[in-house]
Amino acid sequence: MFLVALPLCLGIAHASGAPLMAGLVSGIVGGLVVGLLSGSHVSVSGPAAGLAAIVLTQITTLGSFETFLVAVCIGGGLQLVLGLVKAGALANYFPTNVIKGLLAAIGVLLILKQVPHLVGHDKDYEGDFTFFQEDGDNTFTALASAARAFLPGAAVVGLASIAVLLAWDRTPLKKTLFPGPLAAVIVGTVISELMTRNGAAWAIEASHLVTVPVVGADGLEWSGLVTTPDWSGLAKPAVWTAGITLAIVASLETLLNLEATEKLDPLRRSAPPNRELLAQGTGNLIAGAIGGLPMTSVIVRSSVNANAGGRTRWSAVFHGALLLGSVLFMGALLNRIPLATLAAVLVVTGWKLANPRLFRSMWAEGWTQFLPFVGTVVAIVATDLLTGVIFGLLVSLGFVLLSNLRRGFKVIREEHAGGIVHRVELSSQATFLNRAQLFLTLSGFKRGEHVLLDGRMTDYVDPDILALIHEFVNETAPGRGVVVSLVGFRQRYPLEDMVQYVDVSTREVQASLTPAKVLALLKEGNDRFTSGRRLHRDLVRQVDATSEGQHPMAAILSCIDSRAPAELLFDQGIGDMFSVRLAGNVASPKALGSLEFACKVAGSKLIVVLGHTRCGAVKATCDFVAKGLDPVQATGLTNLGSITEPISEAVRMETRTKEGRDASNYEFVDRVAAINVRNTIRWIEDHSPTLASMALNGEIAIIGAMYDVATGKVEFLDGVGFGASAPKPEAAPVVA
Repeated sequence: MFLVALPLCLGIAHASGAPLMAGLVSGIVGGLVVGLLSGSHVSVSGPAAGLAAIVLTQITTLGSFETFLVAVCIGGGLQLVLGLVKAGALANYFPTNVIKGLLAAIGVLLILKQVPHLVGHDKDYEGDFTFFQEDGDNTFTALASAARAFLPGAAVVGLASIAVLLAWDRTPLKKTLFPGPLAAVIVGTVISELMTRNGAAWAIEASHLVTVPVVGADGLEWSGLVTTPDWSGLAKPAVWTAGITLAIVASLETLLNLEATEKLDPLRRSAPPNRELLAQGTGNLIAGAIGGLPMTSVIVRSSVNANAGGRTRWSAVFHGALLLGSVLFMGALLNRIPLATLAAVLVVTGWKLANPRLFRSMWAEGWTQFLPFVGTVVAIVATDLLTGVIFGLLVSLGFVLLSNLRRGFKVIREEHAGGIVHRVELSSQATFLNRAQLFLTLSGFKRGEHVLLDGRMTDYVDPDILALIHEFVNETAPGRGVVVSLVGFRQRYPLEDMVQYVDVSTREVQASLTPAKVLALLKEGNDRFTSGRRLHRDLVRQVDATSEGQHPMAAILSCIDSRAPAELLFDQGIGDMFSVRLAGNVASPKALGSLEFACKVAGSKLIVVLGHTRCGAVKATCDFVAKGLDPVQATGLTNLGSITEPISEAVRMETRTKEGRDASNYEFVDRVAAINVRNTIRWIEDHSPTLASMALNGEIAIIGAMYDVATGKVEFLDGVGFGASAPKPEAAPVVA
């Protein structure tokens, strides 16, 4: 990371129109100070390419670098304030697709910008991420220029370094503490030195090597390492404007890079953004005071750090120490490193950031994720980091607005006992963006249809939406013959709950139903139950509506251990059905009396004998029969025989199963349960002339069904119900 940061610090200082030493000072402070104070384990700070244009403009505007340093100090102080007021929470509002786009864009830029350096075309300064370059080329034409200015020696060094990097991850050396990028730099430098010392034609010239200012050379003295600000600039409004600009841009870039860096951390640790702002503010205060450029968290260095195996903040601190040591002691040695070998490190890093797998995974997530992602990539490559991210945010915001246009409400067609109700359910935020679509929806309802405007899920209703609802309720709907109900609107809105549809079975509803219609309602209700689309019912209102009496549609004879009550399974309301629950859904004279009352007196149109899979009573009876045991003697339960005797008959009638005729065979148990349902229906018909006559006349129907306790699905049995003849057992089960 140090080796990569070194030319970047120098290149960004050059692009900023500042002394080269200012870039190194910023890198040193970013490592030693920010590295210690930051809560991030992988992020690395230093001079940022995204600030180069701003710095260049401000140095020119303010007249001197020393005056500009005052603005850097002001920016650092403002970042401290931002950290103290918890402004780092802004990082939570960057969409993941934009952050992934930022990483991919940096990867693409690293490849495009470093390929020229890889083959010895170093006309553009190291660290330039702008589309239009200082040398007159742009990001893409620079590739053509590099092909024309191809240096074989640099290309050999660059390609050899890439080979080392690729091979390193495929050998046991990957598990050592010695990082592959450092090995690549050593190999590249050794090749360069061998070509130079042997006088080879491909020897790399000094202009294509790292150039670090060396104390004692080129007139650089120790005192020249530090530049102090011209504090008289505090009286200039332009300096304060520059400081505010630096604080805002540097903070935004830091938060963006911090968010992206977390995704590079192999341990997926999070870094406190407010602490990062405090660390950056401190770093910029110190950098400004001693002659450094403004700094941010830098994604290029951070990604190199993560890919090289950095796991703690000490890698950032140590890289700062190495930068300091390079200035003080190692300048001459470092000036032998070819830029091509450093470019190789960055190209491989770029490939890891912009791997095609990332693009495929974003494509698989759909257009709403892919377009902001690829828009961010293209915009960053074509402009700069902040502009590209803002573009990506705008694309994401566009999808959010489009989603709100379509999803501010939804229309659900509900079939209640009293008829069809179109429930228009408003979302949590009903804004003016939804007005046009809501207007079209409400305009589409026809005469005689019932519309329920449901505001129970809504936290906020825009005045435009309220005005539209008022107009529809008071003018449009009455004029067109549409019946409107309102529920769930809060007291602060001048809309009172008003329910004009029947959501319980009334006398009139019951009289209009036929057995076939009731069966259809139960089937639809079970479909809603199993798919999670249960009707929204006002149970308190239903309690009040049925307080004077109830008019059930159906009577259900189910099992005591069938898990869920029948009203839940068939998604019906209070009073819509009578329920009788007995172990094994076995009929008895008392149960028969209840069913006769439900149909002859209360008006039920349908009797459903509802068995279920893995029935406990059926399993126990199967075991008793298989072992030849008397249930009463085996259990000491004196009344158990009234349940097991009828089920035992069903066990004997099941002749398909030859082996495993006990409770451990679930298929056998479920077949016995279904036969028991059929036997119970036959017993009801044989022992209740009242119900048999009503069924024969079509007043009611008696049907059987099996409820799957694993899926919640109710399957109605073929061959039973509506007067159809079922196989009659030799001796119908009789319960005393």
